[in-house]
Amino acid sequence: MKKLVSFLLVIFVFIFLATGCTFTRINTTEIDNIVDIVLSKDNSLYNHIGKGYKYYIPRGVIYIDTIEFNDKLYSNGNYYYLYIDAISYYYNKEHKYVKSDNSYYYKDFVVNDKKGYIDIKKVDDKYLIDFMFNYAHIESLVSEEDINEVILNSSYILSTVKFNNKVIKIMLNEDYFKYKEEKFQLFENTDKDDNFLEYNE
Repeated sequence: MKKLVSFLLVIFVFIFLATGCTFTRINTTEIDNIVDIVLSKDNSLYNHIGKGYKYYIPRGVIYIDTIEFNDKLYSNGNYYYLYIDAISYYYNKEHKYVKSDNSYYYKDFVVNDKKGYIDIKKVDDKYLIDFMFNYAHIESLVSEEDINEVILNSSYILSTVKFNNKVIKIMLNEDYFKYKEEKFQLFENTDKDDNFLEYNE
């Protein structure tokens, strides 16, 4: 009996640490379950502050660089390209996305009045994850076995994005965003029309 209790305690501690200090057990084999549980949390954690926004980078994910509103992150062999769409947030502009016919997985959703979607497409022997939630967007090109881990980390990042209206307003008044509306195309993908900045490795 003591061995069973000890074993269950070890499993509980592992789940607690692996999920960013949360008590929710996440079934990482199901993308829907990951997204529904993580995004629905009212999480106020943050450990990274940008220009007019802040968010939480989960344990095991490393911040590499920022170019304008594009952050480059890395974890376990995968790069995460995060774009914070502060302009659309400030003007409450809805992001329009049309699902392509060749999606490996697609889901659009509304969680706590915030809209988002996940679109995963196969690109050669990899999978392009396109994940948007709460005016923030992550793209990552990964192997099939890494999909759930990248979705989990991306869910924690996107669910914790918080905007600073005062800072964004000052930046708008100072024409900070002028000439910053360029096309963003991280990976070759002609099925959609994005308004993100170009970000190169």
